[in-house]
Amino acid sequence: MKKIKIAALAVIVIYLILLIPESQQDKIEVAKHTQFVWNKDSLWQSLEITFTNAKKNGCNNTKDHIGEKLIDFSNILKFIEDENLNPEDNILDSLLSIVFQTAPLIGACPDSAERYLKLNSKLRRIIKEKSKNWNPNELIVRNALYKLIYGSRAAVEEIILQSDSKRIPNLTLENDESSITPYTTFLGVKIHSGDILLSRGGAPTSALISRGSDYPGNFSHVALVYVDPKTKVASIIEAHIEVGVAIASLEEYMNDKKLRVMILRLRSDLPNIIADPILPHKAADASLKRALSEHISYDFEMDYKNQNKLFCSEVASSEYKNLGINLWMGKSTISSIGTARILAGFGVKNFETQEPSDLEYDPQLSVIAEWRDLETLYKDHIDNAVVDAILEWSEEGNEIMTDWFKLPIVKVLKLYSSILNQFNIAGPIPEGMTSSSALRHEAFKNLHGEMKLFVQAKANNFRNTYNYNPPYWRLLDFARSYFADKHK
Repeated sequence: MKKIKIAALAVIVIYLILLIPESQQDKIEVAKHTQFVWNKDSLWQSLEITFTNAKKNGCNNTKDHIGEKLIDFSNILKFIEDENLNPEDNILDSLLSIVFQTAPLIGACPDSAERYLKLNSKLRRIIKEKSKNWNPNELIVRNALYKLIYGSRAAVEEIILQSDSKRIPNLTLENDESSITPYTTFLGVKIHSGDILLSRGGAPTSALISRGSDYPGNFSHVALVYVDPKTKVASIIEAHIEVGVAIASLEEYMNDKKLRVMILRLRSDLPNIIADPILPHKAADASLKRALSEHISYDFEMDYKNQNKLFCSEVASSEYKNLGINLWMGKSTISSIGTARILAGFGVKNFETQEPSDLEYDPQLSVIAEWRDLETLYKDHIDNAVVDAILEWSEEGNEIMTDWFKLPIVKVLKLYSSILNQFNIAGPIPEGMTSSSALRHEAFKNLHGEMKLFVQAKANNFRNTYNYNPPYWRLLDFARSYFADKHK
């Protein structure tokens, strides 16, 4: 009996010792920036009214109005295409206004959807071209780029979600930026060695990565393309939290759930590319060789200045930097203490960094194509709404409840994972992630899952009542109401 008591006491002591969390960073230093806020609730409500009125009036009575709006849209684009445009010009506000005003009409009557999508693609091409002469670190520039590029995408996706039309393609072709590097075909598009792939995964943390910055976006992951000059076979170099830097085939890349993919390419008129047109392939080749020759751990701290460990964005930026091209001309910033607190709980220490979503605004890059999985686009929007609501709630000083009593078990799993890592095998807890961070990750995932079911139920009731999908601003309201319902 005495031995049993001693053994029980020893277990209790070990359990209590294992309950002690790892040390956390003492102070969170957020970026010295300002988080972008739309403050357009009245506009979103008026656009929904426009949509419902158009559905009620019928497309025969709406098509002339749509035609007028599309002509206005086209004329503004023609005007700014020939102008020496500045980010503060009022014409950009007029352009954004016509984008938003036309979208609900097309959502109700999608016969002109393809024309609207082409005008939006032209908008992005023009704005990207004009921004070559802008400083992406200036606030007025960042805001202008974000409102027009992100805002026009949001308008397009509301149309897709409201429309039953099969004529809306899942692939949008943009620029055909010239390149002489080796190439292959992906999603029906020619991709070159050195191209960069932005994507959005289906996990809750993917939504957090895409939304958790001063400019909430649509992408959570970055990968670099290498194409073998002889075989034309592509290798995708990327970094995953589970295994660090890894190499995948195109098939493996897509099998890891993708809700959307964007293909980016360095502009051919950049001085470095003019001097050495094969430079993008050299960057991809160097990245591939490093990934094959050494194990590169995942950089949870998101320190893009240190290349010993790499997070996904660094896979692209590090080798290009070594060849004289600094990607992310406009650095990503996280100034919200609520967002930073959640990210710090996962191990992030740097809140001026390189977020995947912000790369599409870099004027050094051309957008080649954008692909969406139309069947999961609605899931993407619900995930975003849930994360946005969680970040707002965290900003108010609230914290996600974590089951700390599980910490001893997680520490044992971490030890097991560390042993597996020595044999290059991924364990249940990623290399570089602490046990406490793993518990916080589980708590975030559980909260997200519970809120997602709550929002889906609200959205289904809305659709059954009003016979259309709730737009994003309503999904966000549903997600916000979760916390109010929990405290009734």
